[in-house]
Amino acid sequence: MGEMIQLGSGGGEFKAYLSYPEDEIRGSLVVIHEIQGLVDHIRDVADRFAAEGYLAVAPDLLSASGLDTAVLESLGAALADPAKRAQAQPRRREATAQLRAPEAAIRVKAALQETFEYLNAAPEGDGRTGAVGYCFGGTCSFALAAAEPRLQAAVPYYGSADLGPEEAGRIACPVLAFYGEQDGRLVDGLPELRQRFAEAGVDFQAHVYPETGHAFFNDTNPAAYNKAAAQDAWRRTLAFLHENLG
Repeated sequence: MGEMIQLGSGGGEFKAYLSYPEDEIRGSLVVIHEIQGLVDHIRDVADRFAAEGYLAVAPDLLSASGLDTAVLESLGAALADPAKRAQAQPRRREATAQLRAPEAAIRVKAALQETFEYLNAAPEGDGRTGAVGYCFGGTCSFALAAAEPRLQAAVPYYGSADLGPEEAGRIACPVLAFYGEQDGRLVDGLPELRQRFAEAGVDFQAHVYPETGHAFFNDTNPAAYNKAAAQDAWRRTLAFLHENLG
């Protein structure tokens, strides 16, 4: 169902995973990975969206920013093992420190924009392209919504909305966000985020799942996965996308 493709040009090339629907196409989606990168789980999520009728492209943003994706994938797998998590966490922070550099942020934003342009230029995505992201990708979903007025829907899963009032006011599409109740930093900041978006006139909905933590949608991470929350979020996500893209 899916294949790796090359996007970008002029030294800004990067890989992406393209998954194409077999039947009727409802629209297109930028599917944005967690901090572990473009791993099998995200390719599987892109395939799930394609099975629901969406042309899905998952860009490899970590390679686009110059990070060692093999190391990050290995550390991501270690985080799912309780015995290895304590050792893997600081190593992952060290490995992803480069993402905080301005140059890396510019490359990530450029790759996101390139992916959006690729989809929006296709007949399947013209005027009906959205974005779904997880963790790091959730943060990127908020950022893409603020940067791209043609985006039709954004669905951030447990991402940070690192946007000032002016940036928030640029969001023109509806946003549906998901959080786990035990994800303290994000949930604690949710009332202020709701107010900021309300003042900016953003159509923002948020669902918080009780007794659930970060990364609850990732069914390859037994330490975090919550089946009930993941299934409900998937149902709500599809309904939201069908309404705004279909």
